[in-house]
Amino acid sequence: MSSDLEQLYQQIILEHAKTRHGEGLADAPEGALTGESHQLNPTCGDEIRLRASLDGSAAAGATIGGISWEGQGCSISMASASVLSDLAAGLPKEEVLGLVENFREVMRSRGTVEADEEVLGDAAAFSGVARYPARVKCAMLAWVALEEAVQAAQ
Repeated sequence: MSSDLEQLYQQIILEHAKTRHGEGLADAPEGALTGESHQLNPTCGDEIRLRASLDGSAAAGATIGGISWEGQGCSISMASASVLSDLAAGLPKEEVLGLVENFREVMRSRGTVEADEEVLGDAAAFSGVARYPARVKCAMLAWVALEEAVQAAQ
Protein backbone atom coordinates (compact mmCIF):
# COMPACT_ATOMS: atom_id res chain seq x y z
CA MET A 1 0.00 0.00 0.00
CA SER A 2 1.39 3.42 -0.88
CA SER A 3 2.24 5.81 1.92
CA ASP A 4 -0.24 8.34 0.48
CA LEU A 5 -3.05 5.80 0.80
CA GLU A 6 -1.93 4.86 4.31
CA GLN A 7 -2.00 8.55 5.28
CA LEU A 8 -5.50 8.92 3.83
CA TYR A 9 -6.65 5.83 5.74
CA GLN A 10 -5.13 7.18 8.97
CA GLN A 11 -6.96 10.47 8.39
CA ILE A 12 -10.30 8.65 7.92
CA ILE A 13 -9.77 6.73 11.18
CA LEU A 14 -8.80 9.87 13.11
CA GLU A 15 -11.77 11.84 11.77
CA HIS A 16 -14.24 9.10 12.70
CA ALA A 17 -12.64 8.72 16.14
CA LYS A 18 -13.16 12.46 16.75
CA THR A 19 -16.59 12.88 15.13
CA ARG A 20 -18.35 9.63 15.95
CA HIS A 21 -21.31 8.86 13.71
CA GLY A 22 -24.16 6.94 15.33
CA GLU A 23 -22.86 7.51 18.86
CA GLY A 24 -25.53 7.71 21.54
CA LEU A 25 -28.01 4.86 21.98
CA ALA A 26 -31.27 5.78 20.28
CA ASP A 27 -34.65 4.24 20.92
CA ALA A 28 -35.83 2.15 17.99
CA PRO A 29 -38.86 3.45 16.07
CA GLU A 30 -42.23 2.07 17.15
CA GLY A 31 -42.84 -1.35 15.63
CA ALA A 32 -39.28 -1.84 14.35
CA LEU A 33 -37.43 -5.05 14.96
CA THR A 34 -34.63 -4.28 17.40
CA GLY A 35 -31.52 -6.09 18.51
CA GLU A 36 -28.81 -5.08 20.91
CA SER A 37 -25.38 -6.42 21.73
CA HIS A 38 -22.79 -5.59 24.36
CA GLN A 39 -19.18 -6.47 23.49
CA LEU A 40 -16.05 -6.11 25.55
CA ASN A 41 -12.42 -6.53 24.55
CA PRO A 42 -10.82 -7.51 27.87
CA THR A 43 -7.32 -7.24 26.37
CA CYS A 44 -7.45 -3.46 26.08
CA GLY A 45 -10.73 -2.47 27.75
CA ASP A 46 -12.65 -1.41 24.61
CA GLU A 47 -16.38 -1.72 25.19
CA ILE A 48 -19.44 -1.11 23.04
CA ARG A 49 -23.20 -1.48 23.31
CA LEU A 50 -24.78 -1.37 19.88
CA ARG A 51 -28.48 -1.23 18.98
CA ALA A 52 -29.76 -1.99 15.50
CA SER A 53 -33.29 -1.35 14.32
CA LEU A 54 -34.60 -3.18 11.27
CA ASP A 55 -37.36 -2.05 8.95
CA GLY A 56 -39.67 -4.73 7.59
CA SER A 57 -40.16 -8.24 8.83
CA ALA A 58 -37.61 -10.99 9.24
CA ALA A 59 -39.47 -13.07 6.66
CA ALA A 60 -39.65 -10.24 4.11
CA GLY A 61 -35.93 -9.47 4.20
CA ALA A 62 -35.54 -6.61 6.63
CA THR A 63 -33.23 -3.65 6.05
CA ILE A 64 -31.13 -1.86 8.66
CA GLY A 65 -33.16 1.16 9.67
CA GLY A 66 -30.58 2.57 12.02
CA ILE A 67 -27.58 1.82 14.16
CA SER A 68 -26.74 3.58 17.38
CA TRP A 69 -24.08 2.81 19.92
CA GLU A 70 -22.26 3.90 23.01
CA GLY A 71 -18.82 2.87 24.00
CA GLN A 72 -15.37 3.65 25.16
CA GLY A 73 -11.99 2.59 23.96
CA CYS A 74 -9.18 3.31 21.58
CA SER A 75 -9.53 5.39 18.45
CA ILE A 76 -9.55 2.27 16.26
CA SER A 77 -12.57 0.71 17.99
CA MET A 78 -14.51 3.98 18.19
CA ALA A 79 -13.74 4.91 14.57
CA SER A 80 -14.71 1.42 13.42
CA ALA A 81 -18.12 1.76 15.12
CA SER A 82 -18.60 5.18 13.50
CA VAL A 83 -17.71 3.94 10.00
CA LEU A 84 -19.95 0.91 10.45
CA SER A 85 -22.90 3.12 11.46
CA ASP A 86 -22.62 5.00 8.16
CA LEU A 87 -21.93 1.95 6.03
CA ALA A 88 -24.70 -0.39 7.19
CA ALA A 89 -27.69 1.96 7.58
CA GLY A 90 -30.33 1.35 4.92
CA LEU A 91 -28.82 -1.89 3.63
CA PRO A 92 -30.63 -5.24 3.57
CA LYS A 93 -29.90 -7.43 6.59
CA GLU A 94 -28.26 -10.17 4.50
CA GLU A 95 -26.00 -7.67 2.75
CA VAL A 96 -24.88 -6.28 6.11
CA LEU A 97 -24.06 -9.76 7.38
CA GLY A 98 -22.02 -10.26 4.18
CA LEU A 99 -20.13 -7.00 4.86
CA VAL A 100 -19.34 -8.19 8.38
CA GLU A 101 -17.95 -11.43 6.95
CA ASN A 102 -15.94 -9.54 4.32
CA PHE A 103 -14.48 -7.22 6.97
CA ARG A 104 -13.69 -10.22 9.22
CA GLU A 105 -11.81 -11.89 6.35
CA VAL A 106 -9.70 -8.76 5.78
CA MET A 107 -8.99 -8.39 9.52
CA ARG A 108 -7.96 -12.04 9.92
CA SER A 109 -5.67 -11.97 6.89
CA ARG A 110 -2.75 -10.32 8.72
CA GLY A 111 -2.46 -7.94 5.80
CA THR A 112 -2.57 -10.50 2.97
CA VAL A 113 -6.13 -9.64 1.85
CA GLU A 114 -6.56 -6.08 0.60
CA ALA A 115 -9.91 -4.48 1.48
CA ASP A 116 -12.11 -3.64 -1.50
CA GLU A 117 -13.08 0.01 -1.16
CA GLU A 118 -16.00 -0.56 -3.56
CA VAL A 119 -17.47 -3.03 -1.05
CA LEU A 120 -16.33 -1.70 2.33
CA GLY A 121 -16.18 2.04 1.67
CA ASP A 122 -14.40 3.88 4.51
CA ALA A 123 -14.04 0.57 6.39
CA ALA A 124 -11.24 -0.24 3.93
CA ALA A 125 -9.20 2.25 5.97
CA PHE A 126 -8.81 -0.43 8.63
CA SER A 127 -7.01 -2.88 6.32
CA GLY A 128 -3.64 -1.80 7.76
CA VAL A 129 -4.86 -2.83 11.22
CA ALA A 130 -4.88 -6.46 10.04
CA ARG A 131 -1.08 -6.46 10.23
CA TYR A 132 -1.30 -5.94 14.00
CA PRO A 133 -3.07 -8.95 15.56
CA ALA A 134 -3.44 -7.20 18.93
CA ARG A 135 -5.48 -4.42 17.25
CA VAL A 136 -7.76 -6.63 15.13
CA LYS A 137 -10.19 -7.14 18.04
CA CYS A 138 -10.38 -3.36 18.42
CA ALA A 139 -11.48 -2.93 14.81
CA MET A 140 -13.83 -5.95 14.94
CA LEU A 141 -15.67 -5.08 18.17
CA ALA A 142 -18.51 -3.05 16.63
CA TRP A 143 -18.82 -5.45 13.69
CA VAL A 144 -19.29 -8.42 16.02
CA ALA A 145 -21.82 -6.38 18.01
CA LEU A 146 -23.77 -5.51 14.84
CA GLU A 147 -23.77 -9.12 13.66
CA GLU A 148 -25.13 -10.28 17.03
CA ALA A 149 -27.69 -7.45 17.25
CA VAL A 150 -29.02 -8.09 13.74
CA GLN A 151 -29.34 -11.82 14.37
CA ALA A 152 -31.09 -11.18 17.70
CA ALA A 153 -33.51 -8.55 16.35
CA GLN A 154 -37.14 -9.23 17.13
